Amino acid sequence: MEERASRDPWASFQHDPRDPAVAPLRASDADRNIVHGVLTDAFADGRLDRDEYDERTAAVLQARTLGELPPLVADLIPDRPLLPAQLPLAAMSRSDLEQRAVEKWRSDRREALLGFLGTLLFFGALAIFVTPWTLIVPAFALMNLVRTLISRGEIAANEVKRLERKQAKAIESQQRKRRPGP
Repeated sequence: MEERASRDPWASFQHDPRDPAVAPLRASDADRNIVHGVLTDAFADGRLDRDEYDERTAAVLQARTLGELPPLVADLIPDRPLLPAQLPLAAMSRSDLEQRAVEKWRSDRREALLGFLGTLLFFGALAIFVTPWTLIVPAFALMNLVRTLISRGEIAANEVKRLERKQAKAIESQQRKRRPGP
């Protein structure tokens, strides 16, 4: 129960019901089950009495749209902002773009590390049985890993620039849709 309460229930949704853009979408059984789990945990912790639990559970079962779900648990879980990955690109602030850029660098770092370890294991075993020259391939993977580790700022800055260009296109596309045609 402790593990369940510590998780962010909003991350369990396919579409975050707090996002006004998806609030009118129909709620699935899985969506209702997530909210019901929060209510069950709150009841078990003594944060809801039996009447409140029954009332909110009935409301969850009757909820038709995603937007109806957050108010039922608003006083039970912290209201964290939408994750930057879930925000529409056109609505992101500069800090959101920078956060996504750092996440990209972390992903690149993880891929470089796994690439190095994978080639090291494979070619290391090959070097034991065939020839030590096969260790050249892991050496190149190691250089890529080191380059990725020391280039955090550059990788993040390039990703911010790429996201800003993409954001500008998304905003321009939204503006074109709003303008009446000639």
